[in-house]
Amino acid sequence: MRKTLLLLAPIVLLGGCTWGINPTPGSANVRTVWTGDVSGCRDLGKITVSVTDHVGPYDRNDIKVRDELQVQARNSAVDMRADTIKPLTDPVDGSQPWEAYFCGNQVANQPPPPPIQGASAQQPQAAPPPPQQGGGFQTYPTH
Repeated sequence: MRKTLLLLAPIVLLGGCTWGINPTPGSANVRTVWTGDVSGCRDLGKITVSVTDHVGPYDRNDIKVRDELQVQARNSAVDMRADTIKPLTDPVDGSQPWEAYFCGNQVANQPPPPPIQGASAQQPQAAPPPPQQGGGFQTYPTH
């Protein structure tokens, strides 16, 4: 019984671990575009990041792996002076390629802002923004 607990303790402790992958200064300003149009942005190059996706015979939580990959891609984007990243494929064996872009003031895949109060009635009205999803939780596209 005691040996079993000692053998399982590292696995239980590693289950909630983030492996020391933390956002770097400036990475919070990097947007992630999952399916958006980035044609008006300047392509700065490819980023490939990887994390541990399993410990021994045990697979790590897929959402944690994806979150860590995104954090690493955003961290790398800061070094490239990119402000937008877009995944090129789904993660495979803990590795994922991303493309880095500089979009400047252009926000990829976003509707234009609503008109300013008191603006001329001659101007067309902008479409309302799409509803927000997830209540602050990160969502991933499904394929």
